[in-house]
Amino acid sequence: MKYMGMPMGMWKLFERSFEKQLSETLGYQKAEASKIKEKALKEYKRIIAKLPEFEKGDRFKMNIVSCAMFSAFCLHMQPLPETDKLAAYYEKAMMIKPMILFCKLAGKTKFSEKDLAGMRQTAAFKAADRNPYSWNMDLFPYEDGSGYEARFDKCGICTLMKELGLWQAVPAMCQLDYAMSKAGEASDFVRQYALASGGPYCDCGYKKKVK
Repeated sequence: MKYMGMPMGMWKLFERSFEKQLSETLGYQKAEASKIKEKALKEYKRIIAKLPEFEKGDRFKMNIVSCAMFSAFCLHMQPLPETDKLAAYYEKAMMIKPMILFCKLAGKTKFSEKDLAGMRQTAAFKAADRNPYSWNMDLFPYEDGSGYEARFDKCGICTLMKELGLWQAVPAMCQLDYAMSKAGEASDFVRQYALASGGPYCDCGYKKKVK
């Protein structure tokens, strides 16, 4: 099964929150939200079926799967909400208890040698050279030792959402980086540029929290 069954596992984990936030954040009636979810599931399966398998060692599989899920719902919102509304929707749909726990566990090893080794390996991997739905990044540790920046010049989310006609919704997904960093309790997330906003790259900066 594609991605070792991750797509349907992700759907089962998040489907209720994505449906719930259609009503609570975007104002859809519950019956309408339920219909959107039914259509989104079919759309999601179509999107996943067209994506290539990710290489072993590519750490971005979950990113493209969550992008496919968000996109599947967006494609059945008429009209598509403004970016700030979509950002709030996506954050509330994604930041459920299991995700918060995942972020906290990741935060415990943030900036460790294991974390840095993984980031260096990802930078060297350059997965997007072979898979346009993955990412290429470079790693820039801050000279003062206060953290590091992961700088992306190729982004699978940008590729997929542009193909789906959802380019204007990409910045809504980017906002989740702030929420995930906050939940991890180890870093403050900083960003100056984003590919989706016309920047030369996406800079994902992680500053160590001062205790």
